[in-house]
Amino acid sequence: MQDTIKVKDKEFKLYLSQVEIQQIVKELAKEISEDLKDENPLMLPVLNGSFIFASDLLREMDIDAEVSFIKMASYSGTQSTGNAKQLIGLNEDISGRTIVLIEDIIDTGISMEILLNQLRQYNPKMILICTLLFKPGKFQKDYSIHYIGKQIEDEFIVGYGLDYDGLGRKYSEIYQLK
Repeated sequence: MQDTIKVKDKEFKLYLSQVEIQQIVKELAKEISEDLKDENPLMLPVLNGSFIFASDLLREMDIDAEVSFIKMASYSGTQSTGNAKQLIGLNEDISGRTIVLIEDIIDTGISMEILLNQLRQYNPKMILICTLLFKPGKFQKDYSIHYIGKQIEDEFIVGYGLDYDGLGRKYSEIYQLK
């Protein structure tokens, strides 16, 4: 574990250790497993950022679940563009299914709202949202986030799947922009 890292032209300091992250993941997995023990949920990680979190979350869950992926994009550098577009679509029939969207971080909520609106067209039984990190001070939308790992301030972070211009995802810890 490093106290600081450099990604491209930016310096980052340690924000969450691997131990802290894994404790959050275990708590979320336990809650989801208890809530959905009688369901056959389709876990739907949002790529690219959530792939490490989703993998760890699924391994910690006590229930079986199917997995598929969707890819959305809304960031450029360290700022949200305010726009989101669906890049890779859904291959499964989700009609009547319980869906759990897995996201690495939700800040403005714009991308997730677009994704929710797209998925609702396919008549799922219910859509639940699980996010590792949530920035309540930036959130601009009016929908429920069912599983929140940790609320954070409006700081730019990298590591554990989160990136800065595509880099920095590899770290087991999460780092905050200095």
